Order: sequence, then structure tokens, then C-alpha cells
Amino acid sequence: MSERQFVSVFRSSKKNDTYIFVRRGQNWDDLPEALRSIFGAPVHSMDLIITPDKKLARTTGQQVLDAIEEKDFYLQMPEERDGYVVEFQRKLEQHKK
Repeated sequence: MSERQFVSVFRSSKKNDTYIFVRRGQNWDDLPEALRSIFGAPVHSMDLIITPDKKLARTTGQQVLDAIEEKDFYLQMPEERDGYVVEFQRKLEQHKK
């Protein structure tokens, strides 16, 4: 895995406070269809360089880099409130079937 990665961050057009981190230039259509369906149209927020020691609001650079290496994306969801995260994950699983 690379020590640093240039990533683009997009916010969800359907889910408040939900963001996806992908390699800069990542083709949106290459991400899982279930994820794209639930996430909605991506709205560009920013581009940044992620390093393993980078501190982010809810995660670390290492976690983002690991997820991008493994799945081509890192999904950041809001702190769980009223079952939001559980519901989001349940819908994602249903779309996979």
C-alpha cells in the first residue's frame, strides 16, 4: 500500500452527514451498485492527500487508506442516532441480494 493517496471526498445527496472517500479520478460507476443507489448522486466536497498519520474528524488516515486499498472507497457515516447507521447498512445489504 502507498504511504499517501490523493483522494476526492464526496457527500451524499440522499443521506445527511454521509461522505465517501475515493482515489482521485475514481470512476463512480466502478463502485458497487448498491452503494451508489443508497448514496445517491455524489456531490464533490474536496480533494486532499491522505497519509497514514493524518487525523480526520471521525477516523484516521490509516483507516481511509486501508479501506480504499481493500474496497476502492471509505464510507463515513454520521454518529449513530435513531438507528440511522443500522438502517443504512440494512438497505445496503438488501440491495446486494
